[in-house]
Amino acid sequence: MLSLSLYVAAINSILDLSSLVRGRRQALGLSQAELAARANVSRQWISAFESGRPGSELRLILRLLEALELRLSVDPLDDAQGGGKAPSDAVDLDALLEDHKEAKTEDERGG
Repeated sequence: MLSLSLYVAAINSILDLSSLVRGRRQALGLSQAELAARANVSRQWISAFESGRPGSELRLILRLLEALELRLSVDPLDDAQGGGKAPSDAVDLDALLEDHKEAKTEDERGG
């Protein structure tokens, strides 16, 4: 069974995306012609996309990703670089330490 976590990657260029698509296609054991049929595009378009040629239409790229059971997501650069807000499930260590200190102080006071 293929691990999809191998395909989670930062996509910073068309070359990054085309490389990921080629690797996923090969991992699934698909030829360019088979993938083209799944995505309803030409084999020549698959070949051009995998070689990183610019000018690929976004709707065709999205169709291609869907055929490979992948999805494209967009995240703000600040979050990706650690400069944005913390995720909602993140733990605030400073708050935990402060709570612990307050609880310890109350215990020492007997109350």
